[in-house]
Amino acid sequence: MIAFDDLSVGDTFELGTYDVTETEIREFAERYDPQWFHTDPERAREESMFGGLVASGWHTAAMTMRLLVDGFFADSAALGAKGVEELRWRRPVSPGDTLSATVEVVDTEPERPDRGLVRLSITTTNDDGEAVCTMRADVMFGRRE
Repeated sequence: MIAFDDLSVGDTFELGTYDVTETEIREFAERYDPQWFHTDPERAREESMFGGLVASGWHTAAMTMRLLVDGFFADSAALGAKGVEELRWRRPVSPGDTLSATVEVVDTEPERPDRGLVRLSITTTNDDGEAVCTMRADVMFGRRE
């Protein structure tokens, strides 16, 4: 299990992959971000600047979170985040894309005897290696006893 004491500036973790489907894009959008270029494939194809259906940026962030949990946080002493900064949606995400993510430790700061704060730089990329989402997150990690 990865604890605060195991993390150093410059550590990098490659996370797994996530396959994006049209069904999931539409279901997420209909529930949380029902703009037509997320919900209506025909209109998106004919009228949007994207040339087809694209995922909501919030959906992209949620898929990134899934990669983080499965590929990093699940086997760590992560205690939750204090926030996210510099969240950017760099490119649209389309049905059929496969996303992957990389996490880099950019700062560590002991806070209390039982935990520390780790600033992470997170980059999510598509099949072509192009960044689709970037962010920095401040995450609390438990310390080893």
